[in-house]
Amino acid sequence: MSGRLVVCPTPIGNLGDVTLRVLAVLGEADIVACEDTRRTRVLLDRHGVKARLVSYHEKNEQRRAAELVATMRAGEVVALVSDAGMPLVSDPGYALVRTCVSEGISVEVLPGASAVIAALVASALPAERWCFVGFLPRKRGELRSRLSEWGGTVVAFESPRRLPATLALLTEIDAGREVAVCRELTKLHEEVVRGTAGELAKRYAGAPPKGEVALVLGPAATKSPGEPEPSSLGALRRLVEDGAHPRRAAAVVAELTGGSANRLYRALLTNSD
Repeated sequence: MSGRLVVCPTPIGNLGDVTLRVLAVLGEADIVACEDTRRTRVLLDRHGVKARLVSYHEKNEQRRAAELVATMRAGEVVALVSDAGMPLVSDPGYALVRTCVSEGISVEVLPGASAVIAALVASALPAERWCFVGFLPRKRGELRSRLSEWGGTVVAFESPRRLPATLALLTEIDAGREVAVCRELTKLHEEVVRGTAGELAKRYAGAPPKGEVALVLGPAATKSPGEPEPSSLGALRRLVEDGAHPRRAAAVVAELTGGSANRLYRALLTNSD
């Protein structure tokens, strides 16, 4: 096999979810770069795969990427894995993939387990238009602004400790918004709890769940006739938060979007913190 990088997703909980192609690549690769060699060794031992492991995590990502690229230039095959799911998705790997592409080294990505996709489907919320945003902002004003910009269904990761506060924040912004809390996906204690932001805020108030959490937010309610587009209002809020004069900022956004400066300004005042 010619020198190249193969990005290999690993199970997000159940070790039986690894694909046959991933196992074949891990067994044939010259090097397996992994976030935690101990966790990857558990997966490989479970399936009887022998491989040479090297650590590749956020603290050594830049240095190790250069080393791995050098081995691929010499004709070796490197398989990249993270502790769970797809590398680069809230996990290390970007520096290595980016460097390979810039150096003309072939990059192959295998399909496999993904907490983001599993949560989106399990949420029973609209999936025709959605985005993954990593972790949600912790400040109310920034979260409100981002939600206006994103539109559609939103998938995010959240720490169980912060979940009650995040749900309380969402309730302040839009208590009726549909939400799904997806916990421990594919594991023994998997749980998906669906409801409005207000309902789930009450459920988890003072009682954070255990395990890994993916949070799915349904689309915001359709705007009323004449109401500014959420993206325009979100842009205006960000300008004002950065120090712009509200009326002048509303005029600029309206000119760029073709909306009404007065409506934008009124909406800003109505929904201000």
